[in-house]
Amino acid sequence: EVQKDKIEKYAELHNLKLLKVVTDEGKSGKDLNREGINEILSLISDGSISHIIVYKMDRLTRRTFDLLHLVEEVFKPNEIQFHSITEKIDTSTAQGNFFLTIIGAMAQMERDLISERTKAVLRYKIEKGEYVGSPGLGYLASTGDNKFLGIDEREQDTVKRIFYLKRYKRLSLGKIAKELNESGVKSKRGGRWYSGTVKLILDRGESKFKTNENSKLGKNKELALV
Repeated sequence: EVQKDKIEKYAELHNLKLLKVVTDEGKSGKDLNREGINEILSLISDGSISHIIVYKMDRLTRRTFDLLHLVEEVFKPNEIQFHSITEKIDTSTAQGNFFLTIIGAMAQMERDLISERTKAVLRYKIEKGEYVGSPGLGYLASTGDNKFLGIDEREQDTVKRIFYLKRYKRLSLGKIAKELNESGVKSKRGGRWYSGTVKLILDRGESKFKTNENSKLGKNKELALV
């Protein structure tokens, strides 16, 4: 009620007719996919409004990137002026646009700093010999702070089977996927197999064939460990 009262007084002070007060009670400002946001977008699409007033910027969104996206990609193309009472931002003025630009620059700097820190951590892990990223089919990552790759024997059997079906049975990607699905074999993420996922496995191990004398798929076969 306090925020609503502030918005009503702001609109009156700036000679703006208040068409509607949109609320999103109990909803997080982190998510743009909210009923209130969708209602605002609908009003913009209908051409019903020319100004949007918020008590505080985080009532619209807590993510600066999302806020700037809304302003630059939605509000400005539709000639919508944005007002934030707490931050004293009014995009209908040069000063308001300037402050919004400063906020955007700060957000970009924050993203760049996060990126630099992330890259530094990745370099450190690589230098220690740790694995970075998600393990592919046939491998598993150790738990804990130090992440190293290990062999997943069950998944390796699936990898070998894929190469066997392609190399010796001459099956197409689609038929390999079909056979795996019909056999109840799950993909790395526990889903179904498709031509594309089969191709990824084959491409990854194309030049990494390895002789495996004890393979369940037959002796003296060149099978992939990828």
